[in-house]
Amino acid sequence: MDLVDPVPLHVEQARQRAAVDQRVPRNFQVGDARAIPCDDGAADAVLFFGPLYHLTDSNERLKAICEAHRVLRAGGVLLAVAISRFASALDGIARELIRDPDFVRIVGQDLKTGQHRNETGNLDYFTTAFFHHPDELRMELTEGGFPNPRLYAIEGPLWTVPELSTAEQREGLMATMRELENEATLIGASAHIMGIATKPIE
Repeated sequence: MDLVDPVPLHVEQARQRAAVDQRVPRNFQVGDARAIPCDDGAADAVLFFGPLYHLTDSNERLKAICEAHRVLRAGGVLLAVAISRFASALDGIARELIRDPDFVRIVGQDLKTGQHRNETGNLDYFTTAFFHHPDELRMELTEGGFPNPRLYAIEGPLWTVPELSTAEQREGLMATMRELENEATLIGASAHIMGIATKPIE
């Protein structure tokens, strides 16, 4: 298992963790999702946890998806995480950030274009990113060579609910979330969306 990250500090932190936790990747590289340092067809699976929302230009995201396609073997799987177009609005409502006119302006831009920009200096308002509409994520994965991608809601529409205190309450919530995780009409109500796509076997 390989870990590729554009931030040298993250790579070093992963190396340090590997010294005490055998479950983490064993090969660490500073790299870029748009130019994955792997041979063609070398990977059984690729996990994108960051590139699709930190690459704010659609052409750059497509380049990363095409790179995942290149390094996967036929039948290999891409698991690509995106932030929902509606995440900031729902988070703002839940945490009452929506009371701030500056945050309302940020949300308005998010909903119109998906381009999230925080110029307030308030770290609660996140950083520069792109927020996908579910249809956009599906389209980008398809354009990158992955036909019929499946979308799943990672947190589901219940992510703004306060954490429940008992194991029984949590299990009840999780059971409901499992029922809703791939309900097409509710995908965008999750903070994060997982696109799961398989490289065709020719």
